[in-house]
Amino acid sequence: MRMTTAGAGQGHKIIIWLVATVFLVLALPLVPYVYDAYANKSPEPASSSSVANPGADLWRAVRQRDGIVSGTTQSRGVDAGTLINPAGEEWREYRNSKLIPYSAYIFGAVLAVFLIYYLVRGRIRIKDGRSGVLIPRFTLFARWVHWVGAVTFMVLAFTGLVLLYGKLVLIPILGPEGFGVTASVGKWLHDVTAPVFIVALVFMILTFLKESLINFKVDGMWFLRAGGYLGGKHPSAEKVNAGQKLWYWAVALGGLAIVASGLVMYFPNFEQGRILIQDSHMIHTLASVFVIAFMIVHIYLASFGVEGALECMTTGYCDSNWAKEHHDLWYEEMEKEGKVGATFEEQRAAAATVSAKPSEG
Repeated sequence: MRMTTAGAGQGHKIIIWLVATVFLVLALPLVPYVYDAYANKSPEPASSSSVANPGADLWRAVRQRDGIVSGTTQSRGVDAGTLINPAGEEWREYRNSKLIPYSAYIFGAVLAVFLIYYLVRGRIRIKDGRSGVLIPRFTLFARWVHWVGAVTFMVLAFTGLVLLYGKLVLIPILGPEGFGVTASVGKWLHDVTAPVFIVALVFMILTFLKESLINFKVDGMWFLRAGGYLGGKHPSAEKVNAGQKLWYWAVALGGLAIVASGLVMYFPNFEQGRILIQDSHMIHTLASVFVIAFMIVHIYLASFGVEGALECMTTGYCDSNWAKEHHDLWYEEMEKEGKVGATFEEQRAAAATVSAKPSEG
């Protein structure tokens, strides 16, 4: 037993010496670096209580003020006398914590609703099938105005969303360099496309204004019956139903807000201050989110959701059974005028004949 204890004690000593040796082998090379760090260490600065920052009280007073802090300067400009403008930080916080996530929720909710609607209801077919009889609906000029406005707005919407969500969505995928190139190209496309959209917007407002005026009796009933999209017979509608009129006014008013606010940001050298530019940025983004949400609804109903709707804006004609089902009041007008089954050329020829015919008496 004594031999075993002695052997165990000797073993412990060997382990201790091995550990110490390893420690010394690893620690000794670090001694010069530790010595150098302490030898060259700067003296501890005096405590803040003994040496006060001469500008601390000034900046503390400035930061505790509410609103913009102004001063005087020899520089010229709208914001030249502004020392601190806290609105920029407030806007950044609002954009990052509310605008970006809430707009994403809106887009996601709209897409989810129409996906569920499509899965439950499916595509809305023409109840009596296609008749093969066509009715002229939109002229070539009206279609050109529509498609130029639609394409330019979709380019603006896509590039704008890249700038809005790029940091959160694209940087993890493309990396900082890839996103930098994408954002630069998107900004250039945004700036180049904007003037074309402005012109197209003016033409769209003027071209479709008359047929988009509200008829409270007809359009009110259309809304009460949800346009027939939830089942049952489609309510009566003019050439443009109440939902399409709502889309028109969303584009008209929202588009004008987008254009006006965009011009303020596009030309920042007309003596507008930072507050006006920041407010314009907010209006621009909110109006864009509003119109894009409506655009999702419009694209779904006009392309996937309703049979026979898209061809109205691609060929200019619609099937007579589609017109009777979705725009019965307009169909009755066209039938009275003998335009059911007539082409645009035949309509123009008939109008020319009527105008050339001498009046009686």
